[in-house]
Amino acid sequence: MPAVADRTPVNSVAGPHFALLPIDTLLSQCELRTQTRSGPGGQHRNKTSSGVFLTHRPTGIVGEATELRSQAGNRAVALERLRYRLAIEVRTVSAFDQPPERIEADAIQAGFRHRYRKHLNRMNDSNPDKPAILALLLNDLHATGGQPSLVAKQWGVSTTSVVNLVRSVPQAFATVNRFRAHHGRSTLR
Repeated sequence: MPAVADRTPVNSVAGPHFALLPIDTLLSQCELRTQTRSGPGGQHRNKTSSGVFLTHRPTGIVGEATELRSQAGNRAVALERLRYRLAIEVRTVSAFDQPPERIEADAIQAGFRHRYRKHLNRMNDSNPDKPAILALLLNDLHATGGQPSLVAKQWGVSTTSVVNLVRSVPQAFATVNRFRAHHGRSTLR
């Protein structure tokens, strides 16, 4: 496992990972902007303010959605995209960096770890906890230099389960391969 100073440089924050926060708390940290687009009926008719841009103020990361006709629908899609971007682009302290009692003290992280320990296979695309679990896995993979076998032991699952979950989000998979390349390891396929 690499020393903290030898790890891949990342955007790191203290405290619970933003992707683990309850939706209302996360939304309170965001600025909502809507965009007017042409709706059904052609270029000059039926303008709608359905495009949604959510900017996370602490990090500046943006989640956006403009493809649906409904502002409410676009808001939900933008929020999900923001949570995934936060999970991929922001790192917090890993379970590998602190004693177990410190992890237990962080009730949010401990709750997610207990709920999905030995059960990462429950993580399909419609699971609202997927960005949170992905954030925790990426924190652990960053701490281990991108070694899924070490992370799998921590979560009580197979290495394949960890790799498959990360592979299901292409940007996350690229991030893990960046961690691995930084430490001279071959890329995952």
